[in-house]
Amino acid sequence: MRPMQSGQASTIAFIGGGNMARALIAGLLRQGLPPRQISVGEPAVDVRAALQRECGVAASADNAAAAGNADLVVLAVKPQHAGSALRALRAALLQRQPVVLSIAAGLRLADLARACPPGTALVRAMPNRPALLGAGVTGLYAPPSVTAAQRALVELVATAAGRAVWLRNEAELDIVTALSGSGPAYFFLLAEQMAQAAERLGLTRATAALLAAETLHGAGMLARQELPLAEQRAAVTSSGGTTEAALRVLEAGGFDALIASALQAASARSRQLADMLGAQLEPPQAGDAHSTTPP
Repeated sequence: MRPMQSGQASTIAFIGGGNMARALIAGLLRQGLPPRQISVGEPAVDVRAALQRECGVAASADNAAAAGNADLVVLAVKPQHAGSALRALRAALLQRQPVVLSIAAGLRLADLARACPPGTALVRAMPNRPALLGAGVTGLYAPPSVTAAQRALVELVATAAGRAVWLRNEAELDIVTALSGSGPAYFFLLAEQMAQAAERLGLTRATAALLAAETLHGAGMLARQELPLAEQRAAVTSSGGTTEAALRVLEAGGFDALIASALQAASARSRQLADMLGAQLEPPQAGDAHSTTPP
């Protein structure tokens, strides 16, 4: 990426204006980034109109026009469309040399690089669904060639809808996918089962569902405190009390092994999907000498 001058405003282009892109844009605006520094490339007329009306950002059907002046390009398209989207941006990537942040699930950096000019700075992100409410957490990975200034710009976007954590290697993104990407569904399932069990014990369905949902919400807020999770659990568990009785049943049923197996299965599936997506990514066009260079 071009060196940023002190005080120079960074411009950010989103390629794709779907739910996650809109959540990030809204977060950036809340943080004080002026709408004029954000542009969006989006083919759907109604989505472009909504972005312009609700966020005040420029939205175009032409991805190359949207990314023409960007310091950071956020690739927010479906994985199967990533290759063609990046190749359409080749001129902008060559001229402007922005950093490209991919939130296209499952596509590895080597696969993305096949559609980019040599030396394009690429970063991968794995956000999760709570980002839609500004309460997300995003796993980030950048190869060593990505500069500190580029990482800072990426982190600005990633933290617009929650928290972010940098990973040591790209393979850890599969674990992040299993833990925080898929994780909300595990908690929803637990709350669902708790509500159903309480209903069978005698509560009304509405009361049980409300108590389960609010307990999930409150526990999540407590979990964000500085105390380790084990200490948080211990603070709720009185010796000889009701919580201890319930936890003993979970332990006897192999709860820890079941959770470990679930995350292992999700992580393995993430790797399998990445292999499949990489193989299905549109092949480079004939004569695209830039398309075989990894990041």
